Parts: sequence; C-alpha cells; structure tokens
Amino acid sequence: MNQTKLNRYSRSVSIIGVGCTPFMYTVDNPETNGLTEGELFGYAALKAMEDAGVNPQDVDYYFHGEASPLNGSNYLTPNIQIGNWFGMKGKGSIHHSEACCTGYLAIEQAVNAVASGKYNCVLTGCVEFGDSVPAPFGENDTIETPKHPYKRDKMSMDRFLKTTSWLYDRTYTRALMAGQELIYDDAAEWYVRTRGITAEQMNDTLNHMCINNRRNASVNPLALEKKTYESLAEEAGMSLDEYMNSAYNPKMGDFLRAGGVELKCDGAAAAIVCATEMIPEIAKNLKHKPIEVLGIGSAACEATTPHFEVRATEEAVRQVYELTGLGGDDLDLFYANDFIITSHLVSAEIAGYLPYGEGWKYICDGRTAWDGDKPINTNGGRTSFGHAHAASGLADMYECCKQLWGECGEHQVKVSPKTAMLRGYGGAQNVAAIVIRRNDG
Repeated sequence: MNQTKLNRYSRSVSIIGVGCTPFMYTVDNPETNGLTEGELFGYAALKAMEDAGVNPQDVDYYFHGEASPLNGSNYLTPNIQIGNWFGMKGKGSIHHSEACCTGYLAIEQAVNAVASGKYNCVLTGCVEFGDSVPAPFGENDTIETPKHPYKRDKMSMDRFLKTTSWLYDRTYTRALMAGQELIYDDAAEWYVRTRGITAEQMNDTLNHMCINNRRNASVNPLALEKKTYESLAEEAGMSLDEYMNSAYNPKMGDFLRAGGVELKCDGAAAAIVCATEMIPEIAKNLKHKPIEVLGIGSAACEATTPHFEVRATEEAVRQVYELTGLGGDDLDLFYANDFIITSHLVSAEIAGYLPYGEGWKYICDGRTAWDGDKPINTNGGRTSFGHAHAASGLADMYECCKQLWGECGEHQVKVSPKTAMLRGYGGAQNVAAIVIRRNDG
C-alpha cells in the first residue's frame, strides 16, 4: 500500500471554539419538525463563534460538509444556501462530502487553509438530516423531483440502504464480493483471529462497548439515546447479560448485534480554527486555552482492500505519530467513529491507546467508559450519541475540546486530559487520525 510522509504545518493552528446541536429525530418532535439545514448549521456555527469570542466579521471563510446533500437536502451546492443564517453572506466557502468521515476531514481542510497563511480564521461545520428527507410534492417521488422547501419525511431504512450503494465502485466491487454486506463483521473476525480470543469473548466485548457507550450518552445533554441498558434490562425483567444476548439485541451476522450499529439521526456541529499567533488579535475575549492541532494523518482504502478499515487506520496513525513524535502512551482521550462499534476497539489498539490484544479486557472491565482510566467516546459514540453522518466527526471534536477544557460538568472525565486522538472513518473508506493538544503556554 502507498505511504505518505507528512510535513509540518507552516505555522501553528488551533481550535478556539466549538458548537453542536443536540442530535435528534427532528420530525418526531413538534418543536423541531420543520427545521432546515440552514437553521441547524447556523445554530452550531453561531455557538462556535460565541465559544471562541469572535463574530462573523472575524471569520475569513467557511467550510460546509454534508455526507449526502442531494438525498438529504436536495441541493447540489448546499453551502451557498445557508450563509445568511450565521452572518457570513458574501464570504467565500466550499462544500465537501466524504460520507461518514466528512466531519473529521472538515478539520483537516480548515487547518490546511489556515496553516498555509491564506486565511487567519475560518469556520468549519457539518450538517446532516440522517433520519429524514425532504418531503415530496407528489406520490411518484424520486431524488430528482422537486421537494418541499422545509417539510420533511422520516427516512425509511429501505431508502437509506439504497443510498449506501453510492459509496462503492459498482462496476468492480460487487463482482469481487467486497461490498456493503461483508464489512460489518470484518474487524471483529480479524480481531478474534489475530488476538486469539474466543467468539464468546468477542460477543461480551461487543456488548460491553454498547453498554459503555450508552452509559456515556446517559449523562450527555446533547445525546440522542440516554436510557441505559441496565434500565432497559430491568424493564424487560432480565439481567443485563440476559438482555444483551436476547432478541432485544439480535445478532446481525457472526458477531455484530443490533446495539452495535449506528442510530442515524439529524444534527450539526462546527468549530472555529485560527492561526495560533493571531488569537490575541482575533479572539480577544477567548475564555479558554487554544487547542492546537498537532497533525492529521489520512488514508483511503476502498472496499476491495482486505481489512480496509484496519489497513487505512494503521497508515493514518503511522503518519501522524511519525510527524509528531508521539505515541499511544501520550494520549489521554480517544474518539473513534464507531458506526460499526468494533471500530473503537480496533482503532484504539492500533493507535496504542489500549495495549495490543488487551483492549477487550479494558472494555469489559468498564475502563473505557467516561469515568474510567482509558475513556473512549465520552459522548456515547454513534450507537448512543447518534450518527448525523457528516456532523458526527465535528460532534466528537466538540466533545473532545470540552473535555480538554474541563467544561463537561456531570460527565467530565476523571483523568486530567491534555492530548487526544480522534480517528475518523467513513465513505468506503476514508480514515483520518487527528491529534490535538491543549496549549497551556
């Protein structure tokens, strides 16, 4: 596989403000039904500006990410439609889409733009209606037909699954039997085989990842699903172990169960990225320490690559560690885009945050929950915080920055975090490994 050697940024770049909506099912609630992408993106953008102590005039440019704009918004250029919602009409912008990795690569694009010297301060944001689609004007609706400007319909799983074929090379991938159907259990099977654990131990690990994610989400005010599995088991008259291995949490293959798959939903998140040297001039009212982006490793392997998530993660992590001179022992927090929940076990071991072959024990012992000594996905991850596809990466960045600033209240981690990695993943598949550190200087 090809490898890339990263160069250092031409100047230091920091995240100085973050914003995030609650992750939600907008059409299910009369208070949110009818919200538009401009309103969701605008809310997150203005919250990020407020957090950074800047106003729209201080921001030079904005990046707009959305995983599936034609399906979700019925726009080809969604970035152009929303500038008025956060005071940036007339400012330059660009739209980008990298499926579920969009929110992580949103940070990379913003950091590169500022590090180059072209801009001093930019906004990067992502929005997604992952649970709803624009309402049709007629019964014979297709993607191409005109849609209602703000009314939305619930997105059925059938309709969602039809769009996943857009992620793959349909000329060759299907013929090579490397399409969507085979990715769910790949990382779990690879881990069982390479670490020498049993199928029963992997089953317990998958269940405990779900339990830990839900515990994390239960104390997060922005999370989609807050009811713990302990509560669900009690309501069903079962023990926790019985519940996690019952028809309430059915197997979807050899390993993965339903609780280990994303909860698709709606939401938006944003960040303000600024040249560190310009912060005293641009963000005079900044209330917290800047969080410096030390480096971002990136790799992309399409689905015909064996164990493509593993290989791309190995390469992205290698790049950023080679650049920064850091390693797993330097990390205090870890986030992984775990829409297939095995991701956070596999990527945490590849990054060295959890020891090789031992990560499953940390998970089963509860050490990776928000109040453990090796916290992972303190917001609840994709299976509990929710998965608003493009926005999820920036929602992770929101949570991570708030943890580094000590601003998470009831679910503030017990460790004293300074350095973190966020491992983005998505789009069959892009991978990013982002290393950030609170600048206490």
